Amino acid sequence: MDEEYDVIVLGTGLKECILSGLLSVDGLKVLHMDRNDYYGGESTSLNLNQLWKRFKGGDSPPAELGQSKDYNVDMVPKACFMMANGALVRVLIHTNVTKYLNFKAVDGSYVYNKGKVHKVPATDVEALKSPLMGLFEKRRARKFFIYVQDYDDNDPKSKEGLDLNKVPAKDVISKKYGLDDNTVDFIGHALALYKDDSYLDQPAIDFIKRVKLYAESLARFAGGSPYIYPLYGLGELPQAFARLSAVYGGTYMLNKPECKVKFEDGKAIGVTSEGETAKCKKVVCDPSYLPDKVKAVGKVARAICIMSHPIPHTNDAHSTQVILPQKQLGRKSDMYLFCCSYSHNVAPKGKFIAFVTTEAETDNPETELKPGIDLLGAVDQIFFDTYDRYEPTNDGADDHCFISTSYDATTHFESTVQDVIAMYSKITGKSLDLSVDLSAASASNDE
Repeated sequence: MDEEYDVIVLGTGLKECILSGLLSVDGLKVLHMDRNDYYGGESTSLNLNQLWKRFKGGDSPPAELGQSKDYNVDMVPKACFMMANGALVRVLIHTNVTKYLNFKAVDGSYVYNKGKVHKVPATDVEALKSPLMGLFEKRRARKFFIYVQDYDDNDPKSKEGLDLNKVPAKDVISKKYGLDDNTVDFIGHALALYKDDSYLDQPAIDFIKRVKLYAESLARFAGGSPYIYPLYGLGELPQAFARLSAVYGGTYMLNKPECKVKFEDGKAIGVTSEGETAKCKKVVCDPSYLPDKVKAVGKVARAICIMSHPIPHTNDAHSTQVILPQKQLGRKSDMYLFCCSYSHNVAPKGKFIAFVTTEAETDNPETELKPGIDLLGAVDQIFFDTYDRYEPTNDGADDHCFISTSYDATTHFESTVQDVIAMYSKITGKSLDLSVDLSAASASNDE
């Protein structure tokens, strides 16, 4: 271990593993260490015995839940679906990690509105069929979706006289297309995937591109949603990027206790574990490795539920996402519900795993998550959890420490990968080129 590296990465969470892979592909000498004896950190997947031990203590799980080894329950506090044309898929293709993973399309994408669950309309055709809107609103929504589908950065005609870098999003949807608050709510939160309504006052360009990404991803797999999900769960992703790093010369060491960053004149110069020190120019880590350089910025509340049926009113989907916008619940933040099952090899046949997550606004997750849990129907077992979210307070340019932010409550990977891309630029001083041939990714949507 007494060697010098360009970068030492601490923690094998998804963000750290993606960065380790990207930096190794760039030709940097990378050492990757974790205090745990398994890959994945917070984004690992647990079998049933591990899940039971973590949340219920020492007892064995009931026999009727099936065999422990048939479960791969994600610990990432999000639905862990990926937009089929989104940033994570582009990173997977850019690094060729797709050869280590198998994906399957997710069956359904739904939104909670006025006490009911509805399929999310994402095209002009779907808008005309949606029960979310009345007849005249459907026509207005159809025009808006056609505008989004036809929008092209390089075609001035498609902009219809709007400078989207200046015009706020609310002017486009409310003034130009006359859409009501109810429609704006589900488009902003269930298609554009915003966490709150501050986007309405921002330039509309990002909003339009997000809705377009959703529609393009939906068309890509011709399924019921714009999302794909790895077989055997999210824990496969960190391992795939770790494999990539190793192929390009990265060194991995698990079960390394007390990894301590060493500093000289305020700059990181290495990491010590078990009396040995590895020197480096830069350190990349999750917040748990440098607690004095991060601050708590919120809490996530989540429930993990094992069920014997799909989520009601989702067309018996074996995998699905439901977004509950903040306004529908009288909250400051959205709630996210997602479900996967034996069709993605994450549970025994006949079993479904549902997750309900939100940014915690109280100290009582059971009460706070009730609106989402009530949509699930009968539940065999339920596990509640809350944890703090952290953000770095340091400047990596000064101390050579580059710390990831904690995973938020959202049910998609766009925010996760934006953090990775920003960290990559700070570490290397260059932008990550994600212009890739998206046809290199494929996913099955069979049963």
